[in-house]
Amino acid sequence: MTLSVDVSSVGPARARTIVTADPELDDLNSMIRFLLYTNELDVAGLVYASSRFHWSGDGKTPFFLPDREYTEPQLSWRWAPGERFIDDAIDAYEQVHPNLLVHDPRYPSADALRAVVRMGNVEFEGDVSEETPGSRLIAETLLDDDDRPVHLQVWAGTSTIARALMSIEEQFADSPEWPEIHAAVSRKAVITKFASQDGTYDSYIRPVWPDIRVTDVATMAWGYLARRVIEPPELQYLGAEWMRDHVTSVGPLGALYRTWGDGRQMVPGDFTDYFHLSGLSADELRELGYAVWVDPQPLGEWISEGDTTNMLNLLVPGLRGHEHPGHGGWGGRARRVDDGPDTWETHGANDTRADGAAPNEAAFDEYSVTRWFADAQNDFAARLQWSVQPTFGGANHAPVVTVERVDLNVRAGEQLELSAVVSDPDGDAVAVRWWHYREAGSYDGVVELSHEDSAATVVEIPGDAVAGQTIHVIAEAVDDGVPALKGYQRVILTVV
Repeated sequence: MTLSVDVSSVGPARARTIVTADPELDDLNSMIRFLLYTNELDVAGLVYASSRFHWSGDGKTPFFLPDREYTEPQLSWRWAPGERFIDDAIDAYEQVHPNLLVHDPRYPSADALRAVVRMGNVEFEGDVSEETPGSRLIAETLLDDDDRPVHLQVWAGTSTIARALMSIEEQFADSPEWPEIHAAVSRKAVITKFASQDGTYDSYIRPVWPDIRVTDVATMAWGYLARRVIEPPELQYLGAEWMRDHVTSVGPLGALYRTWGDGRQMVPGDFTDYFHLSGLSADELRELGYAVWVDPQPLGEWISEGDTTNMLNLLVPGLRGHEHPGHGGWGGRARRVDDGPDTWETHGANDTRADGAAPNEAAFDEYSVTRWFADAQNDFAARLQWSVQPTFGGANHAPVVTVERVDLNVRAGEQLELSAVVSDPDGDAVAVRWWHYREAGSYDGVVELSHEDSAATVVEIPGDAVAGQTIHVIAEAVDDGVPALKGYQRVILTVV
């Protein structure tokens, strides 16, 4: 019997999110990871969306965009007939759902996920001509009585979200309630986007809805160019051996995951998608008619999960990365930019290592993301094992870290003792360390921690700290299971 679980009713509150995605192989790979974390999330929507790289076309309608004009009917481009990659991933998820429930009863049923799948504005790049089931779902969610933030993940273009916001404006702009509704929606919507993959963010969302928090999470770290920024010790997680042992050989979800040379294309005949081939040089691929834009890699290696930075900060509640773009977490830390009053960008939010050293020059701009890469990959591997292990003891589970109070007021010069309660679901041995996440807080100096390699630590609040500054301290626990997994709890100290 399949058990349907209301994920909003068990355990701590989870981030509420809607994903919009186009049919590129990296979106498929990201979707597989996403489904393995639906126990940690309140999934309000999974929406097919278009971008400047993928649209379905209707074969008859010319259209206009600010930077180009199309006078011919728009045919499908890189969009397979009957495209259903989100549904394919859910079908695979359904096969392993009974096993996942053994490891966490909060996993939603496949039918619960299918109930929030919608088709968005997919006919053309930047198409906002009509409401769609996907845009209506987004608009209704932003207008409902649930005051929690709605994390709108943009794995494609922003046109479906833009159409939803347009519909809200059209409905209320002439009413006396419009200023209040505009402000409420602006507070509720939280957009993360992998760049601007169509023109609707610049042409509509930014000028009409400037107060919506928007974070651009475009990085190389989880995408096709990951090898340029992942540091050498972590490159093993991109290799064919690791991918085979921990991903592609592990159940239906692993089998669906795309790697180099797997013989599959999202759209047969796509001249930009040569990732199904192996053993050919870039020049040989060009001779076959492919537009080579990423250097070919050996058979079985990682290709991309380019949109995964959209989701990662939602998946680890203890790190609290989803609470503010500047906090940082698995998806990286963002810096404020001048595009609007609440706009942020992950690229260039430079972190240093815990010992104060900078990473290699090529990786510096993305170290706030890559510093967590091994942690995220090991956790992904463990969850894939959950999907095939029918007993709880058959796979590893991350330690649980609890700190009684995670927001504290402190005074300059004082000593503060922090204590974490750490448990491991599998009874594994656990090592604990505390560390100061210097770049996440607004106090920029060194903060000394005593006994940092134990469950309790003493934080020396610097004497030159001034009122209003913040200090972020993280308790990190790692078990000795296979693979080794980490749990976290961030404590934010505010100087008063």
